[in-house]
Amino acid sequence: MRRRILITDKVHPLLSDGLKTKGYKVNYQPKMPYEEVCKEVSNYDGVIINSKVICDRNFLDSASHLNFIGRLGSGLDIIDLPYAQEVGIKVISSPEGNANAVAEHALGMLLGLLHKHHQAHQDVSALNWNREPNRGEELSGKTIGIIGYGHTGPAFAEKLKGCHVNVLVYDKYRRDMQEKEDDVTIVDIDKLLSQSDIVSIHLPLTDETHMMVDQAFFNRMKKRSIVINTSRGKILDSEALLQALSSGHISGACLDVLENEKPETWTEEQTKIYMGLLDRSDVIITPHIAGWTHQSLELIASILLEKICKYYEV
Repeated sequence: MRRRILITDKVHPLLSDGLKTKGYKVNYQPKMPYEEVCKEVSNYDGVIINSKVICDRNFLDSASHLNFIGRLGSGLDIIDLPYAQEVGIKVISSPEGNANAVAEHALGMLLGLLHKHHQAHQDVSALNWNREPNRGEELSGKTIGIIGYGHTGPAFAEKLKGCHVNVLVYDKYRRDMQEKEDDVTIVDIDKLLSQSDIVSIHLPLTDETHMMVDQAFFNRMKKRSIVINTSRGKILDSEALLQALSSGHISGACLDVLENEKPETWTEEQTKIYMGLLDRSDVIITPHIAGWTHQSLELIASILLEKICKYYEV
């Protein structure tokens, strides 16, 4: 039987071409609206998605012939995983594909913040050659805390090798790690927060992690520390962050994600908070592009192709 696969978002040609070579019938529709995907999905054995397709219970109920959902990258919060398992739909993701990209982005934002790249660029753009106000802070000698050690956490730790930093790691669900492993030290969350000059979040969005980084979390962090979030926006409370920055308890933030990533839908309160963050020279915000590189596009496709073929044992 020739299995049918619907691809609902942009992918590297390696994936669609590879599936066709293996005998699959592929319908590549990266611009198909969500409503149409919901109507059409029952005609397919597999669907490959990115963040625009929410696979909730209603979606899964309409996918009467679906064998698998292929997720480009990570971020399984858009899929009702328990219900997918209940109805026998396999979920295949490829978080390995953009882990390196996210790690590089996190390090790049951090170095840019410490060395005031954005502020200095704006000064020079205004023809102001200000050296002393843009005196930077070196990463060397600092303690970095990594929360979450699945794929991007270890990739970030790897990037920090050679930076002469002390790396602390906390992961609630990694039972296999030793106290000292891969040049990092495994600690509890309290020690990580109280001792780290920089705290980097590498967690999936779940009921447990939703708004985990709140006012209480910031209060537990070392005074004048920096927070990095390249995971999911709803893990970090932006209003609490703005308050922590304004009070001076937190000295900087690097964010690739926000609770609401559609500026055209920001509420009045969200606009006030986000503009408050954007107006600060100690904050860098990028539009959820940490894992969005040309190389990760290809690697995600390659990994997903391999996993789909393995699932069907082609």
